[in-house]
Amino acid sequence: MEYQFPSNVRSVRPSLIREFSNNVKQYKDAIDLTLGQPDFPTPERVKQAGIKAILENHTGYTKNDGIAELRQAAAKYLKEQSHVTYDPEWEIMVTCGATEAVDVAFRTILSGGDDVLIPAPAYAGYEPLIRFCGAVPKYIDTRDNDFILTAEMLDQAYTPYSRCLLLTYPNNPTGATLNKAQMDEIVAWLEKHPDIYVITDEIYSALTFEGSHISIASYPSIWSRCILISGVSKAYSMTGWRIGFLCAPIKISDELYKVHQMEVTCATSISQYAALEALKSDVESKEMCREYVKRSTYLYEELKKMGISVSRPKGAFYIFPSIKKFGLSSYDFCTKLLKEAHIGCVPGNAFSTYGEGYIRISTASSMEQLKEFADRFRRFISGFETKEE
Repeated sequence: MEYQFPSNVRSVRPSLIREFSNNVKQYKDAIDLTLGQPDFPTPERVKQAGIKAILENHTGYTKNDGIAELRQAAAKYLKEQSHVTYDPEWEIMVTCGATEAVDVAFRTILSGGDDVLIPAPAYAGYEPLIRFCGAVPKYIDTRDNDFILTAEMLDQAYTPYSRCLLLTYPNNPTGATLNKAQMDEIVAWLEKHPDIYVITDEIYSALTFEGSHISIASYPSIWSRCILISGVSKAYSMTGWRIGFLCAPIKISDELYKVHQMEVTCATSISQYAALEALKSDVESKEMCREYVKRSTYLYEELKKMGISVSRPKGAFYIFPSIKKFGLSSYDFCTKLLKEAHIGCVPGNAFSTYGEGYIRISTASSMEQLKEFADRFRRFISGFETKEE
């Protein structure tokens, strides 16, 4: 008899992001704007710290929750970046990237039949991890409010099975952020629902374009049930080093620790020493952020000139224009765009059904590449008959 894999594995589809990223490689002159991969090199001082760690034989297991110096540096970074306070001894764990941190958080708090409230469109990697736990993602449509979550939306989505609210700001794929008034509204709703955990994925917090990043974990009234996720991948161009931070009050972190310990033992020792060096200065991350603002502004203005409906990104390094007027599905539009214009983008339906009718464009590419994209894209859409959205 042929073995049947569990339904919560079989139901997960392969990543559309990776599908299009892999397909781009067929075209030598292609412009690849698919991945959330900074185009800047890892800072030289950080690379040298990794080399030094190897030469000094820091190549064995570390403590399960990471080297003490890095946890202390992470606590300082989060205090300055997100205005949150965590005890580095007990409330911060070093993980194998933010992805492992998200997985550990879900495995710790979710049971079969729970649902997770997610403002959508949302990063594609969350849903499979939720389903692996036997839980269900419950997407909240934010399209008509410029991709901003409201308390009214939460009221409509909430059920007795709602276990967790997942927030990602700045948002992937939309680039949306919440201002203080908007965050206050969400916190006020959560104060009325003390049974809801909050997972806040703040991997893009250093890439906030306007004002300072506002973390929901900075609100004392709900801090005790917040799990904060951060890391160095995006801010320091260290995606391949795989270092994230998983932070929570001790009553939660004690449980998170069990799952993390059994899942990976510890994050890579060499990468931990490199991340420690990264957090000693924010000069490079601020320079990168300034460049992303320039690129994002350029693409936004170019798309508007082309008559494309698009919201101005306020963080991260993505822009999420509507392509509804061209009469194709997101998948078919991106497939045609790649074959005919040799441009790689990600179809919006990769980010839930509420992303249909949009495409995600990564601004993590040089200005020269983005200008070439604008020229090719302009020529590409000139061949369409458009309709009212």
